[in-house]
Amino acid sequence: MKPMRRAQRGVTLLIGMVMLLLLAIIAISTYNVGKGSLQIVGNMQQRNQVLAAAQEAIEEAVSTTRLFKTPTNVLVNPCNGVPNTRCVDVNGDGTNDVTVTLTLACIKSQLATLTLPQDAGCVKGVDADGNIISGCTDTLWNINASAVDSVTQAATNVSEGVAVRMLTADAATNCP
Repeated sequence: MKPMRRAQRGVTLLIGMVMLLLLAIIAISTYNVGKGSLQIVGNMQQRNQVLAAAQEAIEEAVSTTRLFKTPTNVLVNPCNGVPNTRCVDVNGDGTNDVTVTLTLACIKSQLATLTLPQDAGCVKGVDADGNIISGCTDTLWNINASAVDSVTQAATNVSEGVAVRMLTADAATNCP
């Protein structure tokens, strides 16, 4: 029996080394898969932050009368004094990370059809036939926000259409 034990000692060592090698390969593969997943999640987070900054700039533009009164300078406190730009600090470190640039275009304008009493502010008068003369114009605007993260270079473009009823005098100036 002693000759058999000696022959098996080397086989046990060899099997142990193969098992250790397999465990090492599994551990390295698990690490690489986890690292890749973490990078994907980080990239999605950066994209979502850039998207949120772009959407915030659009919402600011839509919520003010500057949209149709001064479409070339809609945003208050523009980034570095450049009109229609917004700088955003997404991580709160005091440094602007994302720059958003707005592009506004009036696509369509037509004299508004009035239904009283909701449109009482738009009534300009009454013609000889008794028809109401509208002093308002319905306009359709396209607002595009391009946002870029200066650190990660994550970028997105967001387009939004908005309909605005405005005085005909404002529409004649900014939405021909």
